[in-house]
Formats: sequence, structure tokens, C-alpha cells
Amino acid sequence: MKILAIDTTTKFLTLAIYDNGRVCEYNLEVGIKLASLLAPTIKRVLEAAGLTIGAIDYFACGLGPGSFTGIRVGLSTIKGFGLALHKPIIGVPTLDILAMNAPMGDKIIIPVIDAKRSLIYSCAYKYKKGKLSKVVPYALITKEELYKKIKSPSIVFGDALILYREDIIRLQSQAPYGGPAVAKRRRVALGGVSFLDKDCWYPKAHNIITLALDKIRQGRADKNFKINPIYLYPKECQISRR
Repeated sequence: MKILAIDTTTKFLTLAIYDNGRVCEYNLEVGIKLASLLAPTIKRVLEAAGLTIGAIDYFACGLGPGSFTGIRVGLSTIKGFGLALHKPIIGVPTLDILAMNAPMGDKIIIPVIDAKRSLIYSCAYKYKKGKLSKVVPYALITKEELYKKIKSPSIVFGDALILYREDIIRLQSQAPYGGPAVAKRRRVALGGVSFLDKDCWYPKAHNIITLALDKIRQGRADKNFKINPIYLYPKECQISRR
């Protein structure tokens, strides 16, 4: 079995190929150049793996939430491959992909993606019997709503920490900005809340492979291409007809 998996919902393109148990992953910061870099990158990674696009059995893609343009580019590319080659496609929510960057344990896992406009894409997960389970719906929330949702013990990570980490630290330590508790918080977790390093702030395509394999085993690969992106800005994403 061979799977091509991508996520294009952030400033990073993450791409992985699964080939009968072997996983080859490639990550590239593309920024606004995603549309021009996606197809050449897929071609280059396939060649490095000694494969052609026709050899792929399943195509998998991150569905968002995230960059509106990035979601459309990635999903349309994967749907195009599946349609042209008559192969099944698999959609995976980006927050699920991101949540798998957290280590297994008893803590609540809270991925946070910067949604711009002072808003955050987030969800919460827990490991139950070794399987990651969603405990609240995907949501577009304010920073105040996020702070209320963070309970001890939990792990918080994602690019929204660029903007909101210091607030979380302050609220957990009950110390003002710049105080000694803030400096200490950068080294150890206070109040049972911890953060992951920046390497874990973005989706990883090997996690898409893991989730895609699970869906394949359950017979949930989509042969009808009825896979929709996850937009949490519904009014922004509607196209009006005149």
C-alpha cells in the first residue's frame, strides 16, 4: 500500500509518502508561494522515493482549519489526483494532525492555531486507552475563551503561542509580566500547564499517514470525493452568485 499525504493549511507545506511500512516525510516553509511550489515538491519527493504518482493507492490531505487559500490549494490538488487516477482520497482535520505532536499521557492536549483578527482555532483532546480522542468540538474562539478553557494539567502548543503565550504564563503563575515567575515559567511548568517547543507547532505529514491508515482500516476512504474543507469563518468563505 502506498499513500501520499499533505497538509497546506499553515505557512509550512508538510508532505509524506507511505510505502508498505516505510514513511518518507518532507517539510518546507512556503509562505505565499504554496501554489507554485506544491506540484514541483510532490514530484521531487516522489522521485526521491522511487515512485510515480500513478503508483499511489490513496491520497490524504489536511482539511483545515487554517489558511483559507492553503486549504483550497491542497484539497483541490489531492482531489485532482484522486479523480484523474481513480484512487480514493482521505480528509483529515488539521487540528487532529497537530494534536498528535503531543506526547501520550494524562494531560489535556490543546492545539492552538492563529486565526488572525485576534481569534484562535482550537480544540481539546485526551488519550483514552492509547487513542487520541477529541473532547470538545473544533472552534474559532477569542483569547479570553481560550484562557478559560485551559485547565490543569494540560499541554498547549501551536503558532498562536507567538501571540498568547505570555498571557497564559501570567494567568497561570498569577504574576505580572516581567516578574521572576515569568522567567521561571520558561523553564518549568507552573500550575500544571506546559508548552511544546516550536518544532511541534505545525502539522506533520507522518501524523496524517497514521490517521489515514486508521481510516483505511475502518473502510472510511472516500471514493466519491465528497470531502469538504473545515472553515470556521463561515461568512468569509461563502461565494455569492449574482
